[in-house]
Amino acid sequence: MSTEVVKFEVSDYVAVVTLNRPPVNAVNAELRDRLIEIFDAATDRDDIRALVLTGQGKIFSAGADLRQRPDASVAGQYWHHNRGTRETGNSIKECTKPVIAAVNGAALGAGFGLMAACDIMLASETAVFGMPEIDVGLAGGAAMLNQLLGKSFTRRLMFTGDRLPAAELHRLGVIDSVWAPDELLPAAMRMAARIAEKSPLGIKYAKNSCNFVELMSPKDAYRFEQNFTYDLSKTEDAKEARTAQLEKRKPDFKGR
Repeated sequence: MSTEVVKFEVSDYVAVVTLNRPPVNAVNAELRDRLIEIFDAATDRDDIRALVLTGQGKIFSAGADLRQRPDASVAGQYWHHNRGTRETGNSIKECTKPVIAAVNGAALGAGFGLMAACDIMLASETAVFGMPEIDVGLAGGAAMLNQLLGKSFTRRLMFTGDRLPAAELHRLGVIDSVWAPDELLPAAMRMAARIAEKSPLGIKYAKNSCNFVELMSPKDAYRFEQNFTYDLSKTEDAKEARTAQLEKRKPDFKGR
């Protein structure tokens, strides 16, 4: 499989997925297809328990490649493009393994969307975030921004194209933490390693729970989680986790 536009490495149950389209890691069809392929495969791979998504160089992703815009005059072309764009983020959200964003620089437009699809978001002090679509005569991103920000900030970014620094998103509680550029990836890798030590089944259920409770009333969400807890309680991994705690040793999870 091609590794030209995305670098992909796996070690100690952690996969590092690196956007690799210099100079600004612009998102094109090839990059979208490769990301979908990687995250779909990660769900089925027993050697992957967590993933880190980052970018090469000093930019995470400056957004969609404007040289590859669809032609609305060609029947179906725009809808095919939009479908691929949606599914790129969905492949990250629907991957059963947690995905940590290590945003090493600007994350704009589609790049901002890639970060937003991740489960945990870390950023460099040099990172900035924005939706510049309005500056090229387009509009998009409200559904994504509305999940991260309040009414005023969502509309500000949509209407102005302003860029917010990582420190501001951290203050707003959008991203987990902010790091010096050379400390960002090591911090993301440490978090991924901690997750990789947990029960694979427990993590799978935990991510499913986080995804679905967003769509439910508090009452239904609570019952939904209780059902998951019941199912997990009968697994070998749950028994091993309890035994390991009592015996004060590191658990040996089998994923069943």
